[in-house]
Formats: sequence, C-alpha cells, structure tokens
Amino acid sequence: MSGILYIVSTPIGNLEDMTLRSLRVLKEVDLIAAEDTRRSRKLLTHFDIKTPMISYWGAKEKVKAEEVLAHLLNDKDVALISDAGTPGISDPGSVLVRRALEKAMNVMPVPGPSAMIAALSISGLPTESFTFIGFLPPKASQRRKFLSELAIKRETLIFYEAPHRVMDTLVDMESIFGADRKAVVARELTKLHEEILRGTISSVIDQLDNSTVAGEFVVVIEGRTKSEPVSEDEALAEMKTLMQTGVSRKDAARKISSTYGLSKKRLYDRSLE
Repeated sequence: MSGILYIVSTPIGNLEDMTLRSLRVLKEVDLIAAEDTRRSRKLLTHFDIKTPMISYWGAKEKVKAEEVLAHLLNDKDVALISDAGTPGISDPGSVLVRRALEKAMNVMPVPGPSAMIAALSISGLPTESFTFIGFLPPKASQRRKFLSELAIKRETLIFYEAPHRVMDTLVDMESIFGADRKAVVARELTKLHEEILRGTISSVIDQLDNSTVAGEFVVVIEGRTKSEPVSEDEALAEMKTLMQTGVSRKDAARKISSTYGLSKKRLYDRSLE
C-alpha cells in the first residue's frame, strides 16, 4: 500500500489566494516536497504549517522524484508544491507525476492559482481554444524558428517570459506575427506592482518601453485571424509539426489543405522536397 501524492497549487503572489483545501492538505500530509524549501518555508510559516519538508529541486528532478517515490512507497502521503502556482506547469513536477502513475500510485490534484489562466481570463482574447507554450527558447535563432511555426495557429497563444528577454521576444513576435496582432502582457500578477498592458503587439512594446521591465511576465497573443491569408510555406510548417506528432504525411496534407483552402496535392508534393 502506497501513500497519496497531492499536487498542490500555491499563490502566485497574493497569499489570500491560498485555498482552504490546500491549507488542510499541507497540514495533514506526512511530508511536503518543495521546489525551493527556503521560499516555501516563508509560506508555511505564514500559515503556521509545521509539516516536515524536503527539497524537490528542478535541476535534479529525476533524482528527487525517486526520493519522493521512496516515501510514497513507505505509505507516506506527500504534497508537492512549487515556488508559486501549479507544480508541473513550467515548474518541476511532471517527472514525479509520471513515475508515480507508472507505479499505479494515487495522484490527486489540489487546484488553485495559475498565472497563465489568470492572464487569459482578463485578456479579452478568445478563450474557447488556446495553446500554452510556456517559456520560449532563450537563443534568438531558436526562438524565432519556434515563433514562425506558431504564426499560423488560430488559437490564442500564452507564453511565460523572463524580464531580461521579454522585449526581445515581443520584437520577434512583432516581426513574425505582425505588428497588429492583439496582445496582452501581464506583469507581477496578483502582486503589489501588478500591471496589465493591452493593445497590438506594436503598441504593447511602446507601453513596455515606458514601464519598469522587472518581475514575472505572462504574454497572451491573439491567434491568426481568418482575414490573414496563409502562405504555402506556413502551411508546410504546420504540416511538419503535425507529422512530428505521428500524423501521416497524407493525413497531414488533407487536414491542412482543408483548413486553409490550399491544394492537398501541392502540399503533399512540396513536403517531400
């Protein structure tokens, strides 16, 4: 009999966002695995939670996951928390969840704050369909290549970005997505210096130029509108992405051609080049 692994969300800034269930679980489990025990200690002390804590450091996630599994196999209930928000979402946690499920353990979510959902909810952009990208590659060439593959997407796109890269990323988005795409940049969500910038990508860059570029950023970008024509090269890039997920070349050509009104045969033939 193994213990239960709880994936517990914690506030992204405002401690009032801590849920009653999160507090109860953190008090009742045998052990808390924290991304950074020094940061989490402040949270636990604030709520008078005295549960023992161990480190679940992202850079050593594979090793740390096995340590936590050993406690679970010893019939101990463990709560995993990150520095802020939901573990496993651009934070350590996914490795541990996979390993626990491989061993048929009980993994339970304790939902709560998430920066990407908070930003999307106040963006004013379509929420029916969206893609969460997380952090883009830090190298400019890789970032631009990745953005080029996303340029054709119709759904709303959500990114996380570091303060020292956010301007470069937005400039790349302006070049690749177009200056007039709608954008929302949320900085320091739920914190004292929360700031929400809205407009086109171009106007948001101008606003950010006159603002303090510090803190944690969520960037929400409008998907490609139907009025924007899709080139064959862009369609081929999406075909390539589909094929990388296991879709056959024939099915990818059929899907992309019907979506964008392009020749299926030409797409198929060009994809062979």
